[in-house]
Amino acid sequence: MALKDLLVVVDDTDAAAARIDAAAQLAARTDGHITGLYPVVPLTLPGYVEAELPDEVRAMQRGYTESQTAKAEALFADAVRRNGLTDRSEWRVLYGHPTDSAALHGRYADVVVVGQADPHRDRDRPIALPQDLVFECGRPLLVVPYAGTFPHIGERVLVAWNGSREAARAVADAMPILTAAKRVVVMAVNPKAGPAGIGDEPGADIAKHLSRHGCRVEATHIVTDQIDPGDTLLNTVADESCDLLVMGAYGRSRLREQVLGGMTRYMLEHMTVPVLMSH
Repeated sequence: MALKDLLVVVDDTDAAAARIDAAAQLAARTDGHITGLYPVVPLTLPGYVEAELPDEVRAMQRGYTESQTAKAEALFADAVRRNGLTDRSEWRVLYGHPTDSAALHGRYADVVVVGQADPHRDRDRPIALPQDLVFECGRPLLVVPYAGTFPHIGERVLVAWNGSREAARAVADAMPILTAAKRVVVMAVNPKAGPAGIGDEPGADIAKHLSRHGCRVEATHIVTDQIDPGDTLLNTVADESCDLLVMGAYGRSRLREQVLGGMTRYMLEHMTVPVLMSH
């Protein structure tokens, strides 16, 4: 599958500009089409308050929404123009909850570009949450960190491999990026042994599969009980100067991850580079 149709979820956060830029440069690399989706959350008030709301206040609300929408559209239009995508772009404004809107429209895209949730954000302003969207949209997510800029995505890629269905799905979804990458490193952290494990040479099988697609790939693994597996991956990202991490999402239930912790939750909280994840 080629990445010919990208959807980027745009919001009012400070991180939106870097996210749009990341999506636009990926669309330009893949000669794809990019759609910017700006969900507007209607202000919901109790009926008795709504009935008494002065017309001046309603006008102020409309004016604020129009102003924020125009700012977001300008960011999108600028990124599209700089990346030569003016004739391969679309801007959509949709009223509704951001996660629901992104899930619906994301089903008609090859990949959905969404932002990591900033823990310091205004909780009264809903955003599209990747931990919900990865279940709802049925498409891979490219989650862009809320801090930093990412001028290059997919040149040096780390694949987190554990032999799971979710990891296999992520590798397949990322194949157009992996085949074009300058270097791909497959890493297994604390790989399982035995018949249900991933072999005597962890990562070798998936590396062979990737090499048959023309990927410049190598496999490695590490066994440690001194460092959290998530930190091990992020350390490797830094050591290898990777600009993208590919991984499966929620190999066990979301409830178990919330209670016990897990790799997906850890990465959504601590990512330092964009993460392409699939469920």
